[in-house]
Amino acid sequence: MSETEKPLNFLQQIVADDLESGRIDALLTRFPPEPNGYLHIGHAKAICLNFGLAREYNGGCNLRFDDTNPEKEEERYVRSIEEDVRWLGFEWRAEVRFASDYFDTLYQWAQYLVEQGKAYVCELDAQAMREHRGTLTEAGVNSPYRDRSPQQSLDLLEQMRVGKIDEGAATLRAKIDMASPNLNLRDPVLYRIKKSSHHRTGDKWNIYPSYDFAHGQEDAIEGVTHSICTLEFEDHRPLYDWLINELPVPSTPVQYEFARLNLSYTMTSKRKLRRLVDEERVDGWDDPRMPTISGLRRRGYTASAIRAFCDMIGVTRSDGVVDVGMLEFAIRDDLNKNAPRAMCVLSPLKIIVSNFADGGVELISAPAHPDRSELGERELPFTRELYIERTDFSEDNTLSRKKFKRLVLGEYVRLRGAYIIKAERVVKSENGEITELEVSLVADTVGQSPPEGIRPRGVIHWVSASHSKTATVNLYDRLFLSETPGSGDQDMTEHINPDSLQVLENCRIEPGLARATPEQGFQFERVGYFVADRRSHSEQHPVFNRTIGLKDTARR
Repeated sequence: MSETEKPLNFLQQIVADDLESGRIDALLTRFPPEPNGYLHIGHAKAICLNFGLAREYNGGCNLRFDDTNPEKEEERYVRSIEEDVRWLGFEWRAEVRFASDYFDTLYQWAQYLVEQGKAYVCELDAQAMREHRGTLTEAGVNSPYRDRSPQQSLDLLEQMRVGKIDEGAATLRAKIDMASPNLNLRDPVLYRIKKSSHHRTGDKWNIYPSYDFAHGQEDAIEGVTHSICTLEFEDHRPLYDWLINELPVPSTPVQYEFARLNLSYTMTSKRKLRRLVDEERVDGWDDPRMPTISGLRRRGYTASAIRAFCDMIGVTRSDGVVDVGMLEFAIRDDLNKNAPRAMCVLSPLKIIVSNFADGGVELISAPAHPDRSELGERELPFTRELYIERTDFSEDNTLSRKKFKRLVLGEYVRLRGAYIIKAERVVKSENGEITELEVSLVADTVGQSPPEGIRPRGVIHWVSASHSKTATVNLYDRLFLSETPGSGDQDMTEHINPDSLQVLENCRIEPGLARATPEQGFQFERVGYFVADRRSHSEQHPVFNRTIGLKDTARR
């Protein structure tokens, strides 16, 4: 391995060894989300891992929906997940697959287990089943229905299937070992009664397989070679293997586990994210404050930045919390290299350039990116009336240059890419608010050094008052103030940042920004990185979302 090559992570090493030894001829992975919500940044890691391994080793990756819980699943979630995977830059092998594609086969295999004396219908209710299960230190107790005949269980299973038994009145359980130290092997439930309509199979089924029963068998049907799960499924692997060994499956997949992504200042529980949506604490699953892939996308995160972040954090078997600053670094790095520059004034203060012709327009050329000449140039109209940032001016000329590198009454500053100006006079309203600022420009200073004796304090951004467009700018911040929101006995809503969104309605943007396409990102010079909102931006009503500031100023 050369000095520039990264060492293989443990999963890459497993795959490489399996291919070299001939255990497998070709790699096949899968990404199996449940369509009960939108994908989040933790899923992005799993997507990059499964599809990335397939790409790296010339294999394939299936997209398979684990649609075994009809009460919470919807077709719109299927569509959103497909869109997220494609947006991240990946494509699945052949057609999209669903657990429901295999419901008939899974039911036949359930009958097979009963016939072999490996499963039985149990009529204990949920509470009694918990009491019989035992604890980590005490063995469980056999169900009184454990030794009923295979034929009786088959008859009851069929009654469950056709809807003749009420929900909660019976389950199908594997017959393994109620004394096993692994609680997952203490006669786990394989089927439960759910009299709910399914988004694909309608009302055909009144029973649905558990994830543990469906997952491994779906892998085997599809010929998956490496079934990669997060660490919480490690204790389920003996059950995964038991089912593969006991059933007449067409192939033998192997399960491997890696550490899930836990990100500071972020919530990656789909159940809790759903609560934020249902309680309207955010504006839907794609709210730019949400850690969903669609939320990050709407906020201006790029697919390349998310892939770079997933590569940066690596793949291990050690649980931990990744600093959200790593994700923020990835997007800043991407946008700094690739985002065109533009100017936007968030809180406009009008300035009048007294020695510039009234009605005159000078077009000043500026690079779209300082290091990317291939992105071309943009034209900035310079006029007598301009807008600058209100916070970029102070009447206090005793402020030191080190502390305030902006415009001060009686002193000079350079307008970005344009003239050097001097603040001459302040115009105020009756209540003392500054309404206008009169300035003078220093001739022949566009792209030129200042004349001798003139020392600008700094550089500020600006736009033409007559040519700029009005825009709405959404200033997004972190949704949670706590590094570990909702940890322990605390409610996550106690940690919601009340200032996570500030809406500015009368910002002024350089004219070309109005023609930005939705999802097009920019660096607003001296302000931060922003993106045209994919849901509401138009040329008639420009809307930009703040992706992230220019520097990491977060409170740690």
